[in-house]
Parts: sequence; C-alpha cells; structure tokens
Amino acid sequence: MRHKDTHLRPSRLTAGAFAAGAGAVVAATVLGLALGPVSLNPLGVAAEVLNLLPGVDIPSGLSTQEAAIVTQLRLPRVVLGLIVGAMLALAGACYQGVFRNPLADPYLLGVAAGAGLGATVAVALGLSGSGSGPGGLVPAFAFAGALLGVFLAYGLGAVGTRVRTPTTLLLAGVAVVAFLTAIQTYVLQRNVETIREVYTFILGSLVTTGWAEVRLALPYALLATIVVLAHRRELDVFSVGDEEASSLGLHPHRSRVILLVAASLGTAAAVSVAGLIAFVGIVVPHVIRLVAGTSYRIILPLSVLFGGAFLVVSDLLARTVLAPSELPIGVITAFLGAPFFVLVLRTAKRVGL
Repeated sequence: MRHKDTHLRPSRLTAGAFAAGAGAVVAATVLGLALGPVSLNPLGVAAEVLNLLPGVDIPSGLSTQEAAIVTQLRLPRVVLGLIVGAMLALAGACYQGVFRNPLADPYLLGVAAGAGLGATVAVALGLSGSGSGPGGLVPAFAFAGALLGVFLAYGLGAVGTRVRTPTTLLLAGVAVVAFLTAIQTYVLQRNVETIREVYTFILGSLVTTGWAEVRLALPYALLATIVVLAHRRELDVFSVGDEEASSLGLHPHRSRVILLVAASLGTAAAVSVAGLIAFVGIVVPHVIRLVAGTSYRIILPLSVLFGGAFLVVSDLLARTVLAPSELPIGVITAFLGAPFFVLVLRTAKRVGL
C-alpha cells in the first residue's frame, strides 16, 4: 500500500507548490529584514526594498537610520542566507539522488573537511584579516580546501576499479574526511591560539560587512543551480540503477560526474562565505520529499526555495534568541536538524528510498 501511495503522488512541480516555496522566500525575507535588535515595520521594510528598483519611489515611513539598517546591514545578510541555504539544500538533494540515500548530505565527499582545513591553515598563517570577511583570505582558502577534498575523494574513488560507483565514492569520501580532519587537528594543536577563530568558522555565520560575500558566492551558486536543474530527470532515472539507466539511454557515469561537480562547486562556494552549516542539506530535501513528492523535478526547485527560506529563518533565530548576543547559525540548524534524523530513519522506507 505504501508503494502504491508513493506513485500516486505528483511527478511534476505544480503551480501551488511553487507558489508555496516563493511565498516562504518572501515571508522569510521580510521577517529577516524587519526583526532584530531593532524591530521595524514590515510594510515599511518591503517599501524600502522595492525602492531599490529603478523607477520605484514608495514612501516607507522609515527614518534614514532605519533605512540604512535595512539596505546596508540586513539585506546583504538575508540575500547571503538565501544563496547559502539554497545551495546547501540543492546540493543535498542532488547527493541524495546520486547516492540513492536520503541521509546523504553536501559534505559527503570531503567538502566540509577540506573547507575546515583550508580555513584553519589561513587562520594559523595569520591571513584571516577580519575573520572570514572580505578583508581576510579565509573564504579563499576554505573554497580551495573544499575543492581539494572533492578532488581527492573523486580520485580515490577510482583506485582499484575502472568505474566510480556510488559505493566507491562514498567510501573514498569517508577516507578523505578522516585524512583531512586529522591534518586539521594537527594544525590546531600546533596553533592553539587560533582555535576560537577556527571554531567560529566551523559553527557557521552569515555575518557580512556588505555585499562582498554575496558577489563571491553568487556566480558559483547560479552555475551550480543551472547545471543541477538541467539534469533533474537523470536523478529520477538513477533510482532504478546504473544498468537500467543505461538501457534507457542515460550515461550514468558521465551524468554522475557532472552532478557531483556542480553540487560540490556550489557547496564549496556556500561554505567559503558562511562556514560549515549542518543539516540544511538533509532536512529541507527530505521534508519536501515527504510532503510534495519523490520526483527530483519537484524536489530540486523546491529545495532551492525552501532551503533559502529555512536558513534565513534560522539566522533570524540565531541573532534574536539571545539578543544582543548572537548564536552561531550552525547551533540553530543542528538543534532543528538533529532530532530530524529520527523522522528520516522512520520514514525512509515509506518514501521508497
């Protein structure tokens, strides 16, 4: 009966589902801009944002100082949250389709371990400048480290076999994560004074000093999104196995490489500007899978929308729960995501994975 119910669910993105995702993005954006240590009128905030468009001039009722809070402080942070959340959720959904496992996440092939190592090296060398902001080299080192982790995992996945299968890639990822984490631990032990700054990066943050982080991540995010969405049908075919996929005219190995490279690139960009924010890539795609349908033609676009909204709301909680102090956003996503593993384990069979 469960198998039958799964196939009765829609296999295409409906207008209602898309409208719900777009509405979640708009609502999260307005809340993220209006709420904080200084609460502002949501209607005035919306008007102030619309005034940024050419030819638009709507009286917002906000003072000059309040308008500056919206456009110069909160708007870059909210936009960065939308980008990072969308990337992590999209990459998580992509990894889950490639590996046919609802517990797969964007950090599976060593992106997080590589980024953590890169950030640790940058901090240890005194290249952090203003932390992970644009004045330092932490984002660049983290991005390079993330790509290094994926490269090593992909190269190791072909050792002893001519074909990289999901199983060999998964095992290679585990080995690379352990190796890079060991190196990071050694560097930290040799530079104990940097531990606090490194852990700030590891726990994640959307703190910005302007639009530099957005400009850094946006090109990679757009490229990754376009490539992954263009291959959403292949992810559906992966569910039947490589042999059956080949018989249907798909080149599974080539498609797998393209999808993993694109998803890893987007993840590396997100991690380099926001740190290691956990659980977004598991929670968001799986909720969509349970509620909206199991086809990746539904899961991927909705992951982009709801992933961005989820991270903006999480960031809002991070900066308001203990205001004026601010919690690392990774603490909030972990608090929300860790119990979700119980739901994942209980429902994995019901969604046919």
